[in-house]
Amino acid sequence: MKIKNYRWIIVTLLFTGTVINYLDRQVIGLLKPTLEVEFDWSETDFAALMSAFSFAYAIGLLISGKFIDKVGTKIGYSVAVVAWSVAGMAHAAAKSVVGFGIARASLGIGEAGNFPAAVKAVSEWFPRKERALATGIFNSGTAVGSVVALILVPVIMQSYGWKGVFMITGALGFVWLAFWLVLYEIPSRQKRLTKEELLYIESDKDDVAGSVDSKRSISWFKLFALPQTWAVITGKLLIDPIFWFFGIWLPSYFSAAFNLNLKVISPELMIIYAATTIGSIAGGYFSSALIKKGWPTLRARKGVLFFVAVLELILMIAIANFVTDKWVAVGLISIAVAVHQAWATNVFTMASDMFPKEVVSSVVGIAGMSGAVGGILFPLLVGVILDVYKTGGNLTGGYNLIFTICGITYLIAWIIIHFLTKDSRKVTKLTI
Repeated sequence: MKIKNYRWIIVTLLFTGTVINYLDRQVIGLLKPTLEVEFDWSETDFAALMSAFSFAYAIGLLISGKFIDKVGTKIGYSVAVVAWSVAGMAHAAAKSVVGFGIARASLGIGEAGNFPAAVKAVSEWFPRKERALATGIFNSGTAVGSVVALILVPVIMQSYGWKGVFMITGALGFVWLAFWLVLYEIPSRQKRLTKEELLYIESDKDDVAGSVDSKRSISWFKLFALPQTWAVITGKLLIDPIFWFFGIWLPSYFSAAFNLNLKVISPELMIIYAATTIGSIAGGYFSSALIKKGWPTLRARKGVLFFVAVLELILMIAIANFVTDKWVAVGLISIAVAVHQAWATNVFTMASDMFPKEVVSSVVGIAGMSGAVGGILFPLLVGVILDVYKTGGNLTGGYNLIFTICGITYLIAWIIIHFLTKDSRKVTKLTI
């Protein structure tokens, strides 16, 4: 049976996979108060667990991007889901910091395959003028996954304890995998796809200023010689750790600053994480709309990134210096995380804009690995800052310092991206 607009079914699959991906990684943040009491963790211990995940995630991204480009999106994504689902369930068997560290590292390796596979799938299934919107939709799954975690974790916790939380959430990946194996195939081989939609998907072949010529294959190491690669790396290296900070430490921040009870469903955190859905989709829609109005593709992406950088600077400084009310904090942080997702959407889409489909997963993997490297170092800095301020009886002050650092970083990242792509021209005749 032929199905119209089949590409949006693909986006639904990518969105749902991303929801499960982020649900699994968010669980430990919500269980932090319970686990740190049961296992006597310090803030530095918890930071070490986050860095173990980040380190493995970095390695996984580097490997998974190349692996997915080699074996294809369908098989590559399937392997990733199986790996992270098994690792998520393995947390239930951990009995020490070392045990949790091994489980977190295994989870990081498996979860690394999600974004390289999803961005590659978008490049295969969408013309450029729709890619940012499609990316924004699946990327909004990061927010929905966080919201779902806020709902599921307390409910499961009450009935089955913290071990049951890891077992049940980890098993969801296998349910998704059944749908993926049945429904996914590249457009040229998808029998459910109409001829008209296939022609539409392949209709947008225009060159992008600064893009890499797809007429020649590109070796993996050659990618590091290109300024386009470093532009995408910058957008991930400096900014990814900020979102991980929000995802992992935000519950603890509200607990410390506003005495939030994390053992029950939190409407405050649900509002914040739900806001990121809006930002992700809006960021993709905005740059796609600019392209339809005649803006050059790269200029449209960077225009949205500049708006995000300026707004984040204002928001983070406001949060750090003026927030004393819980609901004011909810409002400002909601905007901040929403705007961050607009950044993430456009950085991902830049990769599919500037590189041929054959290496998109590799580029996303390299850039994602860079973001994970930042994620290895930043949690350690966060842990040290919070322990110092906690010792001084001013834990909230430690969070405020971290917010200020985050705000400045967005603008620095945009400046670097702008100069890396400012004078970029089409790269031709790459020597392998």
